[in-house]
Amino acid sequence: MAIVLPGTTIEVSKVYKGTSRTMFDGIFAAGGITLSQVSVMTGLEPYLIQNWVKRGFVSPPLKRQYSKNQFARIVIINMLRESLQLDKICGLLSYINGALNDESDDLISDSELYHMYSDMIAEAGIDITKEESVVRAAEKAAEGYNEPRAGAQKRLVKILTVMAYAHFSTLSRRAAEEMLARLQ
Repeated sequence: MAIVLPGTTIEVSKVYKGTSRTMFDGIFAAGGITLSQVSVMTGLEPYLIQNWVKRGFVSPPLKRQYSKNQFARIVIINMLRESLQLDKICGLLSYINGALNDESDDLISDSELYHMYSDMIAEAGIDITKEESVVRAAEKAAEGYNEPRAGAQKRLVKILTVMAYAHFSTLSRRAAEEMLARLQ
């Protein structure tokens, strides 16, 4: 089974700390990306991405080009949508940033949030069955985060913890479905 960056179809040899940053830097080296590129890299149908834009979950592309933050927002939603309802995901993103648009006074950009999460799960030793293990991993991922205001780091740790549980829930369900299919 191929290893992919969370929420994407982007294959990597191994997810290690900094992998998502390196990949994003390469993808966005020439600027924004088109809807068809976003679709290929996420496995999402273009109409679904356009629907998220229309509903205000993702800001509209500028000159038909999606930015790094817009792409990260789409990837985060994609990664969590099988385990959490869309309004819950938006609530999660609003919890850290206060608003769902790119004009908000972000405490952390969507791309930084995604990179922190990718770095968090790249670390070996997270025991998803033990909350303290997940929280410890989230705290480690948030180390060095420069709080723009008091309490921002605590919020970030909570968000990363919820993301981990939702993401691992999706992965566990998929694994169970694959195992079940092999039984038949």
